[in-house]
Amino acid sequence: MNYTLLRDVINLLEEFEKNGKHTKNDLSGFRDWLAGNIVGETSLEDVQWEGKEKGRSAESVINTLIVHLSRYAKTYSKAAIHNSEFSTQEDFIYLINLNAFGAMSKMQLIKKNIQDKPTGMQIINRLIDKGWVTQEDSEIDKRSKIIQISNKGKEALDAQMDKIRVATQIVTGNLDDNEKADLIRLLNKLDHFHQPIFQQNYDSSELLERVTEKYLSA
Repeated sequence: MNYTLLRDVINLLEEFEKNGKHTKNDLSGFRDWLAGNIVGETSLEDVQWEGKEKGRSAESVINTLIVHLSRYAKTYSKAAIHNSEFSTQEDFIYLINLNAFGAMSKMQLIKKNIQDKPTGMQIINRLIDKGWVTQEDSEIDKRSKIIQISNKGKEALDAQMDKIRVATQIVTGNLDDNEKADLIRLLNKLDHFHQPIFQQNYDSSELLERVTEKYLSA
C-alpha cells in the first residue's frame, strides 16, 4: 500500500472538514471541493471585468451577472411557452419537479423552487384549477395536502417540452462540456451555501446581520 498517498488523502480530508463547511459533507461534496480548491486555481488578479480598475469588487460583478443570466433565462422561458396553455415559467417548472420527483406536499414543492408560501400557493392553485395537478390528504399529517402531476398535466408538459429543452440549451450558450461541469460545481456550491439560510426564514430586518454573523464570520 502507498502510505504516502494515503497520508496525503487524509490531509486533504482534514482540510476539507476544516474549510469545506459550506459544501455537502459527503463524497460528492469532497470531490467538488477538491476540484475547486486543488485543481486549476485561478487568481482574481488574472481575471478582468468592467469597472475593476475603478474599484468594482468581484462580488458586485458576480451579483450583476447572476441577475442578468436570470433575466436572459426568463426571456427564453417566455418564448418557450408562447401560444401555450402555460401562464408563467413557474407553472411548467412546478410540473417538471412533480414529474421528476413524484408526489410531495405543497410546502415541499414550494421550498424546492425557493419561493415564498403565498407565491407558491398561487402557482399550485392555478395548476389545480387547470387540472394539471391533483391533491389528497397526507397520511402522515392530515393538515397537509399531497400533490402530484395528473395525466392532463403530463400531456401539457409533453406538448411543450421540445421548446423548453431548446430554451435550456440556449441559456447554456457557448459553454463546452468542461465549462458546464465547472459551472454546475460552482453553482451547486453556492446553492448548498444559501439553502440552509433560506430554510431559516429570517425576517428581512435581521437577515443580513444573522447571515453575516453565522455564515461569514470566518
